[in-house]
Amino acid sequence: MLRLSCGAALSNEKELRKYEEKILSASEALLAAACEGKEGCGWINLPEQNYEAVLEVADVLIDFDSVVQIGIGGSALGNKMLFECLTHPFYNELSREERKGPRFYLLDNVDPELFLSVIEMIELSRTGFIVVSKSGTTAETMANFLVFWDKLKEERGSDVAKQLIVITDPKEGILRKFVQEIGCVSLDVPQNVGGRFSVLSPVGLLSAAIQRIPIAELLRGAKDMKEKLFSRRSLKDNPAWVLSALSVEHYLKGRNMFVFMPYLSRMSSFTEWFSQLWAESLGKNGKGMTPIRAVGAVDQHSQVQLYTSGPDDKLFLILSEEKSKRNVFFPESVEENSLNALSYLWGKDMKTMLNYEAQSTIAALIKSKKPVMWMEIPKLDAYYLGCLIYFFEYVTAVTGKLLGINPFDQPGVEQGKMYTRAFMGKEGNEEKRLEAESYLRQTRLLTINL
Repeated sequence: MLRLSCGAALSNEKELRKYEEKILSASEALLAAACEGKEGCGWINLPEQNYEAVLEVADVLIDFDSVVQIGIGGSALGNKMLFECLTHPFYNELSREERKGPRFYLLDNVDPELFLSVIEMIELSRTGFIVVSKSGTTAETMANFLVFWDKLKEERGSDVAKQLIVITDPKEGILRKFVQEIGCVSLDVPQNVGGRFSVLSPVGLLSAAIQRIPIAELLRGAKDMKEKLFSRRSLKDNPAWVLSALSVEHYLKGRNMFVFMPYLSRMSSFTEWFSQLWAESLGKNGKGMTPIRAVGAVDQHSQVQLYTSGPDDKLFLILSEEKSKRNVFFPESVEENSLNALSYLWGKDMKTMLNYEAQSTIAALIKSKKPVMWMEIPKLDAYYLGCLIYFFEYVTAVTGKLLGINPFDQPGVEQGKMYTRAFMGKEGNEEKRLEAESYLRQTRLLTINL
């Protein structure tokens, strides 16, 4: 499924052995919590879910010209990641026959330019909408939804419920009441699954199914990874345990930044998804490792100077793909003498070059005495992406347990949400608005105009 080479991040094997019993205990506790249905642990059992309802709802949307998903954070980043990893890089520009599904747009911010740009690209009468919010109180999601819902009713009249799919809490919340009121189709966000762990639930699977991504293969990869991770009970045969232990060990040595750098353009959004998973799960109680997103070979030309010659405060994970579905071969030779200096490229291919780029960065980091790990996957398809998703979710959860924090809550995020609702005038939040304004006055103590 994957190979993790970590000798360049390990100074002494003994330094990791002290984590083995703690990780075993954490892993067993996670599995037990999932069996008991404890809050935040439902993601552990998602690979075994029945996804027939997702496929049925996808059939409702498949004939639309476009589909717009409205969500934010865990209700958007996972969808973007699946879309960019597993579909054509210019999917929306392909013909309908080539796409085999609707064009896809994601509204994940309350930026009016983004909203209006999406409006300009779609025909309302030929567009399906997916709105995702577990509670129905996510301000940004509901703001986008309210405007679209108003526009739909204005243009389409009373028949608009057929264009809307709601993914929300199965029993409670504003959107569940809304579903009951208008009678639109809905899917459930599992009650004990947090947003950043929800990509393998209907939250992520519905848009993937509309794009003809084989979600059965995605879940099969996650299931196979789950079986291996929970059955292997030693640092010697469980790369997730090693990655977690090394992350904590280097964090305790002052390396509080984690650079994740896949050598695949398609995985740019995977790094975004991982960054939320890692930051929101582990950044608590004064602890945590800041995730840094990078993509090779692009960021060799923008960040590696800092990585090799800057401060020793980072742990690096480089990822490469062994095989690729498609490849590009360089010419065997060229006639122009001025290009003879490039003869070392003749007869070679892009995939080989990209993998050598990854190895070159690893070598440069090691030469600079920086701790680096190298992960290799056979190829990036639905099966292996499912493996990777589950692997990083498991690593994140175990690392949280090692740090002595709850990896499934997000108190810092909730505070910001509360202030936003207060500023927007939500009833009962007057004191919170005054509190936020008092903090803002601190930054106004020194203001410079230009």
